[in-house]
Amino acid sequence: MNIRLSVIADEQIWDQYVSTHPDATPYHRFAWVQSIEQAYHHKNISFIALEGDSVVGVLPCISMNKPFAKTVFCSLPYCDLGFCLANNETIQKALTTKALEHLKCLKGTAFEYRDTSTEATKEAELEGKKVRMLLSLPENSEALMSGFKSKLRSQIRKSEKNGLTHQLASNQKSIDDFYRIFSVNMRKLGSPVHSKKWFETLFINYGDNIVLSVVYAENTPVGAGIVLTNGNKACIPWASTVSEYNKLAPNMMLYWSLLQRVSDTGITEFDFGRSTYNEGTYKFKRQWGAVPSPLKWSNLGSDIRNHNEAAGTSKTRALVENIWSRLPLKVTTIIGPKIRRHISL
Repeated sequence: MNIRLSVIADEQIWDQYVSTHPDATPYHRFAWVQSIEQAYHHKNISFIALEGDSVVGVLPCISMNKPFAKTVFCSLPYCDLGFCLANNETIQKALTTKALEHLKCLKGTAFEYRDTSTEATKEAELEGKKVRMLLSLPENSEALMSGFKSKLRSQIRKSEKNGLTHQLASNQKSIDDFYRIFSVNMRKLGSPVHSKKWFETLFINYGDNIVLSVVYAENTPVGAGIVLTNGNKACIPWASTVSEYNKLAPNMMLYWSLLQRVSDTGITEFDFGRSTYNEGTYKFKRQWGAVPSPLKWSNLGSDIRNHNEAAGTSKTRALVENIWSRLPLKVTTIIGPKIRRHISL
């Protein structure tokens, strides 16, 4: 078996392996690490394992180089998951060991590894923890809609009765509409926003494996969300609505338009993304029938040196968020991406 750093020329064989691996997520596609390297200039240090010409394992990984700080590996930044995929545990162990050896050579401090738990967990044990929200999809959107509770179906119809419409597209106008909504919401949350280039790069690299839905009230964009796909799985990393229009239920049309699209194209699992168990976003996702799956994040480099990415005390963080939310939007969209590129979450 040969384990080496991946290169651009590996994209096709990498994605062929990822597209058929049962545990792969859309974040495992080569497009994710490639987009990070192109948009944010963090180095792609993903590893690929081969036996002859056959791929037997991949470990997507990014070197997060912060100013005046030691190197940190992350598998993967800007998303919930990015763990090693392999034919067996021996190959998986060999890949992670190779990555740790590389980290030590660079005098790195940590290896953030974002996995998901496969162990059965009682919901009572999930209180206060971060979970993925997964929905199993039937053979088509008609069956999906008929399986919803009547209250949920009426909420979806409400958005239609309120005159909202949606468009599935990946053109520049739709990306601009999405980014306008997204950047406003990030400012309100007191969080630095991703650059528009990051999203534009994703659309180029993911190609047919990315879809964007924008919801309109007449000609005004009031909601937008992006879905990534791989094989029979889909995930929604980003979704936002304009709060002033929430009474029209744009969120319901947004999520339904995307669920309708993926369920009619052979997707059987929809990942609503990360939530804290039993809190607001968790309850929103639960109403669609999604069930919690625990996240298992760890530092594989803990034996190298203790590493803590916490952004100060909760009081300090709350103060920073409050100040950020009061800044002009133009300022946050210029400064935000420069900060955001160094935040792996």
